Amino acid sequence: MEKAMHGAYGVGYETYSRKQDVRMRVEQKREEDYLKSQRMVADLDRKVHS
Repeated sequence: MEKAMHGAYGVGYETYSRKQDVRMRVEQKREEDYLKSQRMVADLDRKVHS
C-alpha cells in the first residue's frame, strides 16, 4: 500500500494519515480519477451500444 500511495499520489501513507491538507489533496485527486474513469466507461458504453 505504501508503494501504491507513493507512486500514485507522491506521499507515503504515514504522511497521508497525519496531515489533513495532504489527505484532502489525495482524496480530491481520487475523486477526479474516479469521475474520469466513469466518463470513460460511459463513453465506451455509448460507442458499443450505438
